[in-house]
Amino acid sequence: MNNWTGKKVLVTGAGGFIGSHLVEKLVALGARPRALVHYNARGSWGWLDQSPVVNQVEVVAGDICDPGSVEAATNGVEIVFHLAALIAIPYSYVAPESYVRTNVLGTLNALQAARRVGVSRFVHTSTSEVYGTAREVPIKETHPLQGQSPYSASKIGADKIAESFHASFAVPVVTVRPFNTFGPRQSARAVIPTIITQLLAGADKIKLGSLHPTRDLNFAANTVEGFIAAAEPPEAIGQTFNLGSNREITIGDLAQLIIKIVGVPAEIESDSARVRPANSEVGRLLADNTRARDLLGWAPRVTLEEGLEQTVAWLRENQHWYRAGVYAQ
Repeated sequence: MNNWTGKKVLVTGAGGFIGSHLVEKLVALGARPRALVHYNARGSWGWLDQSPVVNQVEVVAGDICDPGSVEAATNGVEIVFHLAALIAIPYSYVAPESYVRTNVLGTLNALQAARRVGVSRFVHTSTSEVYGTAREVPIKETHPLQGQSPYSASKIGADKIAESFHASFAVPVVTVRPFNTFGPRQSARAVIPTIITQLLAGADKIKLGSLHPTRDLNFAANTVEGFIAAAEPPEAIGQTFNLGSNREITIGDLAQLIIKIVGVPAEIESDSARVRPANSEVGRLLADNTRARDLLGWAPRVTLEEGLEQTVAWLRENQHWYRAGVYAQ
């Protein structure tokens, strides 16, 4: 691992689930992170409000959709980790324009600022959702991109903008494509905290969407290590890397595994309100992480079972942050 001591780093979307974990990892490595969080009337910095390292971070409130605030946040930094995005798939059916604005134009703003400043690395966050339902598995980075939801379409647009800035202006872009990251602080709209919070609230029937799709699940600490690794080797520039576990599990089997770990009996039932439109549902996700292993030296350290145990333990202590049983888009 390279020496991060004293490096000036910007993390956009730093108040979010993965962003807050990344900020903490950067502090642990000795970097000097600047955290761009979304301005709001409450003055909240998202999950950084509860972070033990918040006093070691320069927090800047702004809006990824505002070029001025993005450029101000980027001035003086060496490396940009761009995570700011709208990520909830169900809400993208309701408000698709907001996804294009935040994910595509927001990424453009971040790239423009990085180009003007002359950063040494721009780590762009993609998602496995850009692949859509797998045509071949395991999924390699060369798999066709399919916009099966407004969310995935907006992320494809963001990926292509990032790709173009590398090709056109030599911005040192590296794209990381996390598969289904989970862990402490994840929104209750995601399947794992949805299951756990319902169980901890005493539900004997767990409401889920479709049970047959498979997902490649990766614990947050693994994903964060992938981000760090993507910012290090020069040969990574211009490339895209899958950050996945190379293991898949159906949503139904995942629910049964979580029920076993939590240790309470419950039945699983499909809730029509949580089911995606038929042609929008991604049926299978399974990563080929060979490129990340070979070029970044990255591999997931925490297994699915270990990660679930840590997530359950965290949620037991932090149930007050969640509305159990309420379907969050």
